[in-house]
Amino acid sequence: MSMQTERPDLDLDKSSETGFCKFFSSLAAQENTIRVFERSNGDFYSVHGADAEYVANVVYKTTTVIKYIGGGVSTGLPSCTMSRIVAENFLRDALVSYQLRVEIYAPQDGGSGSKLSGGNWKVARTASPGNLQQVEELLFANSEMITVPLVMAVTFKMVVDQMQCGVAFVDPAQRSMGVCEFTDNDVFSNLESLVIQLGVRECLVEKETAQRHLEHTKLAGVLERCGVVVTECARSQFASADIEQDLGRLLELTAPASSLLELELKSAMGALAAIIQYLNLLMDESNFGSYSLGTHSLAQYMKLDASAVQALNLVPSPHDGSSKTMSLLGLLNHCKTSQGQRLLAQWLKQPLLSIDAIEDRLGLVEHYFADSEMRETLRVAHLRNMPDFKRLSNRFQRGFATLQDIVRVYQVVIALPGLCDALSGGNEGTPPPPPLLSKYYLQDLLAITDDLQPFQSLVETTVDLAMADNHEFMLRADFDEGLQETRAQMDGEMVQILEEQARVSGALDLETNKKLKLEKHTTFGYCLRVSRTDAARLRGKSTKFIELSTLKTGVFFTTPALRDSSRAYRDLSDAYSKAQAALVREVIKVASSYCLVLERLNKTVAHLDVILSFAEASASAPTPYVRPVLKSEGDVRLIAARHPCLEVQDGVSFIANDVSMVRGESEFVIITGPNMGGKSTYIRQIGVIALMAQVGCFVPCDAAELYIFDCILARVGAGDAQLKGVSTFMAEMLETASILKTATSKSLVIIDELGRGTSTYDGFGLAWAISEHIVKEIGCKCLFATHFHELTELESIYPSVDNRHVMACITDNVTTEGDQGAAGAVKSKQRDLTLLYKIGQGVCDQSFGIHVAELANFPESIVRLAKRKVEELEDFGAKDVGEASAKAMEVDSLDSGKFTKQQMAAGSKTIERFLSEFTNTSGLAAMAPNQIAQRVTELRAKYDADIAANAWVQNVIATL
Repeated sequence: MSMQTERPDLDLDKSSETGFCKFFSSLAAQENTIRVFERSNGDFYSVHGADAEYVANVVYKTTTVIKYIGGGVSTGLPSCTMSRIVAENFLRDALVSYQLRVEIYAPQDGGSGSKLSGGNWKVARTASPGNLQQVEELLFANSEMITVPLVMAVTFKMVVDQMQCGVAFVDPAQRSMGVCEFTDNDVFSNLESLVIQLGVRECLVEKETAQRHLEHTKLAGVLERCGVVVTECARSQFASADIEQDLGRLLELTAPASSLLELELKSAMGALAAIIQYLNLLMDESNFGSYSLGTHSLAQYMKLDASAVQALNLVPSPHDGSSKTMSLLGLLNHCKTSQGQRLLAQWLKQPLLSIDAIEDRLGLVEHYFADSEMRETLRVAHLRNMPDFKRLSNRFQRGFATLQDIVRVYQVVIALPGLCDALSGGNEGTPPPPPLLSKYYLQDLLAITDDLQPFQSLVETTVDLAMADNHEFMLRADFDEGLQETRAQMDGEMVQILEEQARVSGALDLETNKKLKLEKHTTFGYCLRVSRTDAARLRGKSTKFIELSTLKTGVFFTTPALRDSSRAYRDLSDAYSKAQAALVREVIKVASSYCLVLERLNKTVAHLDVILSFAEASASAPTPYVRPVLKSEGDVRLIAARHPCLEVQDGVSFIANDVSMVRGESEFVIITGPNMGGKSTYIRQIGVIALMAQVGCFVPCDAAELYIFDCILARVGAGDAQLKGVSTFMAEMLETASILKTATSKSLVIIDELGRGTSTYDGFGLAWAISEHIVKEIGCKCLFATHFHELTELESIYPSVDNRHVMACITDNVTTEGDQGAAGAVKSKQRDLTLLYKIGQGVCDQSFGIHVAELANFPESIVRLAKRKVEELEDFGAKDVGEASAKAMEVDSLDSGKFTKQQMAAGSKTIERFLSEFTNTSGLAAMAPNQIAQRVTELRAKYDADIAANAWVQNVIATL
């Protein structure tokens, strides 16, 4: 990160500061939007107000970078500057990771923006997570865009007590559109699955109306849970009156819209009209005739809800700094291309439902899993050098392409025959490739190679490939007479440059191109470089050798003759570029006609890259993965199943467990046991393995038999969303309601600690009712981890319920303090809890919560009081806690005859207030043991007066 001293200075005079502050204050507040101001023709940028504070904290990690203009700290406008590189990196993260909108302001009169008054600013570019078109070349020109932004629009209406959803989505990067309509329930579970399947980043909705406030609130909640930015648009934008005409201009000639319009998807087409207007697709002529339109069916892929994506750790959190292997995407991502990484992320959110399609993927993975040499050859020798063809295609279509882009494509074209040879076996006499290789790769690649032969000829005829090897991209001189003359002059100057290098080499007695190197510097043009050690030979010869710059790599210098030749060469090169500009545009125009072929190549390369990535991840795991056996229906049997992400973490020796979920015997599995014992890992790894199998990857087991799940639904964690007004318990109930309305008999449901957000009795009642509903009404495979041991009684009522527990071992260690032979020797007993991380049949015979607290080094007094309160609740369960406390104290080993009932009742209330205040301490769960002890000390001081006034409480404390 750049230090504060390296940041640009805003350098505004007093009147400019006043004018800008007035202009900035006139801007309307916009939620989740960053406003950035271009300064000095884009050399650096500035942010102001709350945006400056945000940038200071997120980018620079300190508020010392903030300066105040137009006044002091209390009255001035907070301001912060960023260099161009820092600004581009921040804006890229803001759009892709932080889900913010961006407005980039530029000087209205074309000035530098450094001394402008308030009224001379205008919005030059806008962008949102789903719409990067205006900033794509600015922010992503020098980086590979791994995530593909996708924007969706949705309309809904009630039709005979059913929610009818019309959805459209557009991927500007892929130039594709899609529409679908479907019925949904009142929690929008189908829409949630669609959002996850497509990887939507932004959703357009009609502005809320009073009549549909409740539905809008539910819809917004679903979209926020999925991490989607919600943008409200006027209802008029969803009118579909002109959609047929608009699509006629945007769609490829080979994909007429009439057939889709005949499907009468009126709501979906209205949503599509809103997106077309929002993205301004008709304002860019490069979009005409380049988009495709299709329909999307929810039945193509397994349904996932947002909780399942989180529970299974499918994708890394943008704010998570942990190891990338903590997510399934990071673990399986051995891709060598950007398109492969995008497709992998897409596949993980679109597990297949077709056994045939899954078996094809598994067959391809198995082929490369077994042949490590071929796998490595394809990944390193061929795929590593593949560019992002879809990105290049977009550059051609939008007129941003250069000769360098043409050369990049050409280099791949001439390498395609080698890739085809590698896929087919390479040598004569080798067995023919498996039919799956021909089906998915060889046929397409051979056809693409043939289709790109004219492109290869075009490049070899027009582009100077010899100069391209030196990273200079020009047309061949013999392509035009004027170019030929200029090129001859350039060659002459290059001869002079090389002769000067040879002369200097002799003068300094340094070997050419080894000790004395000729380099083309971005600032100085052609110059010479020597190591810092050899630079001593230049000293005292400043008239002959002119030093330009000193870096770690050496000292750059030139001579009068070399400087003149370099300038002449640069001027001739600029003239050559201007002369060839019109010809280059024609060449690029012809090359752009191959975009469809490049997109076909992009899909084939991406598919191959992901299959090879699956094979690499499966073979390189600590224990290699196995090919799962899949059936359309049946049981789940996993031998030595492991969690793929946890087993690769440093210092982890993962303990595998078998899994058996048999129809009619163990479809609903209840797992009890201590915290940190492995319940959550056990139930989640089953979900991860099921998803990996339906994605087409090998799975982390010794053997695996599964059937096709139509959806994986989860209710895990206990995260509050207090800023959104949603408590832990409400979030829990919303997620559970979605599960109950979505799950079918072929679903996999994962529930972890349901009912913790309310009272013990309410929580248990809900957990029992929900469990019974899943068993009786849905009949799906379900894994239910709980601390409600009473829930295990379901096994005696329903044959399909099976109780299991995580094993733990408690040992008593007795130590003697003092002289063992003396009467005063004191024996103390310490109980050690050992978690075994193995799953056993039956119910856990006890709760280990207090033992875990002991492991966390809770103060002994707290632990003993906790044990006492547990005994009270167990002995007097349904009775009033205050009465139970008093009665327990009366029969306690303390001599109750010494105290009155009034003393014990008042003292009991004091203890209860103390414990209540302690347990309600904010952030208690995250405190270190010394912090907990400090908190106890603080509370003790607060209650000193009450304790001093009650002899019974003093006696209790003395006994503890």
